[in-house]
Amino acid sequence: MRLSQVVRPGAGQFICEQGALSLLDEKLAVFKQPVMITGEKSYVAFKKHYKGQLDLPVYPYNRTASNEDMARLANELPEGTDCIVGVGGGMVLDTAKGTADLLKIDVVTVPTVLGTCAGFTPLSAVYHPDHTFKAVDYYERAVYLCLMDLDLLIEAPEAYLMGGIGDTLAKWYEAQGIVEHVSGDLPTMAEVGLSTAKVTQEVLLRDTADAIASLEKGEVTPAFKRVAESIVAVAGTVGGFAGEYGRMAGAHAVHNGMSLVSETHDFEHGVKVAYGVLVQLVAANKMDDVATLLPFYRDNGFPYKLSAFNVTSGLEDKMRQVAEFAASDKETFNLAVPGVTTEQVFQAMQYLEQV
Repeated sequence: MRLSQVVRPGAGQFICEQGALSLLDEKLAVFKQPVMITGEKSYVAFKKHYKGQLDLPVYPYNRTASNEDMARLANELPEGTDCIVGVGGGMVLDTAKGTADLLKIDVVTVPTVLGTCAGFTPLSAVYHPDHTFKAVDYYERAVYLCLMDLDLLIEAPEAYLMGGIGDTLAKWYEAQGIVEHVSGDLPTMAEVGLSTAKVTQEVLLRDTADAIASLEKGEVTPAFKRVAESIVAVAGTVGGFAGEYGRMAGAHAVHNGMSLVSETHDFEHGVKVAYGVLVQLVAANKMDDVATLLPFYRDNGFPYKLSAFNVTSGLEDKMRQVAEFAASDKETFNLAVPGVTTEQVFQAMQYLEQV
């Protein structure tokens, strides 16, 4: 059985509170030689809010989330390292998890932005060193602890929150697209995963505007906490419970295709995934869902056409490039639209250019 088919609900422990970093020393006391993997800005944010006594050795990642960087870090960490504390956004946390997997040790995640569910899941989105998408790697071990300090997260750049909302919104639409084409009854645990996906959709459609306003004011509110938990923990359970019924489908296939278009690289992963949601829905002819989501995108500032991703020249050629990649046999669009063709994806993208 493949790891992607095994039910793995999420992190062993999850804490999401204001001042949560005050608990880090206590939680790391069971380890003898923990180290930290982080990035420059992530480390600055962490140090601002961490008031504990630990002085962990710090190892910077190289901003690629590649197997090559994970191997480099695994070789550099001192003998006896028994826990990696990943501090940062999705690429840092995926790098920390991949490195911990190579060493067969535990990993603690401390998200510094709300960009993805990477802090909660036993897998990594892996890229080539040139930043193009490579694969999703699944790991035997769950994250030991995911610790989210809301006082830190409320100060994170808004772009990351937008990315996290977009990535999480896709959970429901991709899972729904997959199960529609499954014959027979779903496993009970898959139904649990789909139920959590629906929770994320409902929370985001209801609370996104208030959560963004909270971030802009720098005030932790119940809406901000609900959205934060939905992006990281609730979203992270979708694939964990549902397995291959709750995996990535059309929206992420479009995102992966967009990695071939350099103009899109400055946009957050989840913002591109959110665009992919609309492409998937149009290709599947689910126009009622499109009509529901377009006002949400407009009201909250999500791009809903490729030209809005700074693509100012060669638009049609780049749409075809994305569509060809997304519709290819090695991608996952066909899980939501069986037998999807390049032309179908291209036509969906063209439709969105004109709405």
